[in-house]
This record gives sequence, structure tokens and C-alpha cells, in this order.
Amino acid sequence: MKLVETKIKDVFIVEPDVFGDHRGFFMESYNKKKFEELGLTFDLIQDNHSLSAQVGVIRGLHFQNHPKAQTKIVRVLTGAIYDVAVDLRKGSPTFGEWVGVELSEDNKLQLVVPKGFAHGFCTLKPNTQVLYKVDEYYSQEHDSGILWNDPDLGIDWPTTDPILSEKDRKQPSFKDYVKQLETEYTEAG
Repeated sequence: MKLVETKIKDVFIVEPDVFGDHRGFFMESYNKKKFEELGLTFDLIQDNHSLSAQVGVIRGLHFQNHPKAQTKIVRVLTGAIYDVAVDLRKGSPTFGEWVGVELSEDNKLQLVVPKGFAHGFCTLKPNTQVLYKVDEYYSQEHDSGILWNDPDLGIDWPTTDPILSEKDRKQPSFKDYVKQLETEYTEAG
């Protein structure tokens, strides 16, 4: 298992060791001890699994606010996605920047999306199944998001006409998210 850095600190690509032969392949998609040896020390407590039937489905950009923020490890079981993480960590030198990685059943890569990031993906193949592990339970009260095509973020999605949920169609802009952050910090003193 190998950890590859991305252009944003703390967002990593995991390259698992894959052992293939005439029967197919075997790999460890998660091994707590090996992840800890790589410096990834979080307690994963929930698996989430989605199926997107069509090409061009965008799910995101989603995150949970503090104190229920989540670290995610994302991988594709079938199909392929363009997976995106956006840095929302106030004070980070890469605040508002994003990184995108293709994850697929063929490359078997995984993306580690830490707390303090928005996450979303666009399907590149039909019937794409995505599995992601998280270190915090889902909390509707802390559930939040940002508009997938926000011009201030400038994410280079592989589609211009995505299939979206009503919720994702109506997410707030990045500017509105930043204003909300400033208001929360001002009110907190």
C-alpha cells in the first residue's frame, strides 16, 4: 500500500497492493494497521455506498460541519468517477482550492478526504458504485454543502449538463459559505 500526495496538504491518494492472476485479483482496500503506518490515524465507523445509473451524475459538494465533520476514504467498486475535494479549512494556505482525481474499478485508487473539506464526484461510466468509509456518523443537523459549479471554485468537471439532486442544485455559493463562516466566528467572539 502506497500513499501519494496531492497538490493540497492532507488530501492523499491511496494505491493499494493488487495481486492478480487468471482468476481475477485480491487486494486489501483497508487495513487499519497499514493506514496508521502511513500516518492515517482515524477511526472509521461507517460505510456509505451509492449507485449512479447514468454518466454525468454529480453528487456534491457535501460536508458536515464541526463538531461532526468527517474524514472520508473514497473508492469505486464498479465504473469510474472524477472525485473532487475542496479545502474549506479557515486559515489554510489552500483555502478554496480543489483537487480532482479519477477513481475507477480499473485503477483501484482511493482518495482520502480529511475533515474540513467539501467532497463531490461526477460519474464517468454508467452503473458506477462508490463506497466510502467515514470516521463520524451522519448528522442531518451538521449536513451542509456548496454549489457544484460555483464560479469562485472553478472546478473543471467532466460534464456541463450534469444529473443533479434537487438538494445539490440549490446548495449555497462559496461566497455565501464564507460569509456564514465569518458570521459564526464573529458571533462566537
